[in-house]
Amino acid sequence: MNLSFWRGKRVFLTGHTGFKGGWLSLWLQQLGAEVTGYALLAPTEPSLYGVADVARGMRSIIGDVRDAAALRRAMVEACPEIVIHMAAQPLVRYSYDHPVETYSTNVMGLVNLFEAVRGLPSVRSVVNVTSDKCYENREWPWGYRENEAMGGYDPYSNSKGCAELITSAYRNSYFNPAKYSTHGIALGSGRAGNVIGGGDWALDRLIPDMLRAIRAGEAVRIRNPDAIRPWQHVLEPLSGYLTLAEKLYTDGATYAEGWNFGPHDIDAKPVGWIIERITQVWGNGAAWQLEGVPQPHEATYLKLDCSKARAALGWHPRWNIGQTIENIVEWHKACDRGADMRALTLGQITAYQNT
Repeated sequence: MNLSFWRGKRVFLTGHTGFKGGWLSLWLQQLGAEVTGYALLAPTEPSLYGVADVARGMRSIIGDVRDAAALRRAMVEACPEIVIHMAAQPLVRYSYDHPVETYSTNVMGLVNLFEAVRGLPSVRSVVNVTSDKCYENREWPWGYRENEAMGGYDPYSNSKGCAELITSAYRNSYFNPAKYSTHGIALGSGRAGNVIGGGDWALDRLIPDMLRAIRAGEAVRIRNPDAIRPWQHVLEPLSGYLTLAEKLYTDGATYAEGWNFGPHDIDAKPVGWIIERITQVWGNGAAWQLEGVPQPHEATYLKLDCSKARAALGWHPRWNIGQTIENIVEWHKACDRGADMRALTLGQITAYQNT
């Protein structure tokens, strides 16, 4: 990733009030980009968006991607060169209870974005962020490659498979790489695994649930301690999205495809391993217990093959799972003692860049 590339670039980022979006907003600000964010209000209280004062160095618009007219107005006014779409309903179990919201946000919200992009001559690079759960999960012990079938058992996962198919359809129909010289827009997608990091307070996610339990002196309730996930620090996939957006801008249609951004195979760990490591690093001790009620279906084994990103983009993970957990604990302990969390978050971004 060429850090100087981003200085002065006009970037339109959806989902900037969320966990991943907040980290990316701060990173883009640090790189000197002119960032316009479009999203609903921060989904939790507290939130990274509020605690790290994310809005300070950007233009923040509170809006819904399901509102096509409002989204288009915001994008026309921002006149972006680069669009990164991260706004989503991101939770599996929530999607079981709210399927209409999940599909309307993750599917029609994406269609609204692409329709706005079609009418914006300023745009050159578009990255749609989906999920590793977009793949038809067959519980294989090896990683899924970018040419595997899309699928998804639950509404959330399926909506992300749909989002990839929509991306492919718009790329073929309106942003076809073979006609790049005519339309000038390169469209790619990024697929990442279980992203963790400081500043995530979402309900029904392992690390936030674990930290809440530690602070309250309670046992964290675990659904499936043997489930294996591709854990990675939030900065890992974000570096992939930035690298991809840059390549789409500078090299156009060559990189207009789907891309996996996941950890090294050795960092695909069971939930139980993560719990034990967090407890050890935090130092206060915490217990856990198996959730005693029937649970909706969730995949047991899921891993990505990131060979393509390593070979073609020169991207690779920088922090292993041990470093990731240490940085999460550092972040939340600093937050608990009232530290300047904007400065600390930017400091972790700098440390990552220098790794």
